[in-house]
Amino acid sequence: MIRQIFVNLPVKDLPRSKAFFEALGLKFNPRFTNEHGASLEIAENIYAMLLVEPFFQGFTKLPICDAKKATEVLIALSCDSREEVQAMVSKAVAAGGTTPNEPKDHGFMYQHGFADLDGHQWEVFYMDMSAAPQQM
Repeated sequence: MIRQIFVNLPVKDLPRSKAFFEALGLKFNPRFTNEHGASLEIAENIYAMLLVEPFFQGFTKLPICDAKKATEVLIALSCDSREEVQAMVSKAVAAGGTTPNEPKDHGFMYQHGFADLDGHQWEVFYMDMSAAPQQM
C-alpha cells in the first residue's frame, strides 16, 4: 500500500510563507489551498500543510511552539546531489530564510539546511548509498 505523509506546520502569514516556498521552486495544490492553509507539494505522496496559526490550533489542545525559540521538528528532505543541497539552501536564504547550522560533510552524506520564515528547520541532504557504512 502506498502511503502519503502530510506534515502540518503552523504559519503566521500564509501568503508570505507561500511566496517563500515558491521561491524554492516548490508548488502548491490549489484544490487543498485556501485562506486557512496551503498544501505544499514536496514530492509524490509527500506534502506539508501550511496552516495559519488559529486554524492549526483547532487540531491540538497544546500550545503552538514558537519554532524561532524552540525546535519542534526537523524536516529532512533528500536531494539528488551536493549541488542541489546548496542550491536549495541558497534559494531559501535569498527568499528570507536563515541557515541555523553550517554544512556538514560526512563523506557518504552531505547535509545543510535552512529555517523558513516561521523558524521551522528543513534539513536537506545528499547521501551516496554506495559509500555509506554497512552499519551505523
